[in-house]
Amino acid sequence: MKKALTIAGSDSGGGAGIQADIKTFSAFGVFGMSVITSVTAQNTLVVCGVHEIPPEFVGKQMNAIFSDMGADGIKTGMLSNAGIVETVANKLMECKPYFVVVDPVMIAKGGGILLKKDAVQSLKNRLLPEATLVTPNIPEAEILSGLTITSVEEMKAAAKAIVKTGCSAVLIKGGHLEGEAIDLLYTGEEYHFFRSERIHTKNTHGTGCTYSAAILSNLILGHPLAEAVRISKAYITEAIRHSLDIGEGHGPLNHFVRIAR
Repeated sequence: MKKALTIAGSDSGGGAGIQADIKTFSAFGVFGMSVITSVTAQNTLVVCGVHEIPPEFVGKQMNAIFSDMGADGIKTGMLSNAGIVETVANKLMECKPYFVVVDPVMIAKGGGILLKKDAVQSLKNRLLPEATLVTPNIPEAEILSGLTITSVEEMKAAAKAIVKTGCSAVLIKGGHLEGEAIDLLYTGEEYHFFRSERIHTKNTHGTGCTYSAAILSNLILGHPLAEAVRISKAYITEAIRHSLDIGEGHGPLNHFVRIAR
């Protein structure tokens, strides 16, 4: 069985972070493992608190996985601070996994800050050069590129700027733009566009985590990058369409929509 490792924060509400990643890996028949970087107290309304795991213990978790089980691919999510970013980047340079998907998680759906400002430069300088794919949403892409994004043409310019940081490819998710939901994949040579209908629901908690975990799963399963994104885009669209009305705020996706239907 193929194995995927997620390095991210724990979501006590179960809709995002480690919990969303493990559910998504399972939905695609991939064995999921985890390195927890932070423990959050959160629900569908708000992030009540964040307890960061010491960077050395994050490294110890990674060592435990790599010294025994190994991983066919890795994705990162919430990394919290510069110390954790540096630790993760150093370990990735040591183990050289074939696939690395970086979801540059910065702000929670409810507005909570999930990556400290001093860690953004470390993310750009140390982690992005290790990435097979980086998957920012529009606000994250603006921070990583230093550009304003209000159109598809500006998405293309931002994608070029992000690839210059050293990553192999970038997928900018267009959910924050008006109109049709368009995601842009740039490989450094080609642009690929992925379109879907915009589903009007408040239950979108964990969308970015789930999308990037699905892409990693499909890369591990042998799909070329653009095809892995296409399959994952279709999956995330249906997971949103059949999302779960749990809690008073932004409810979770239906991660097992492929199995339940």
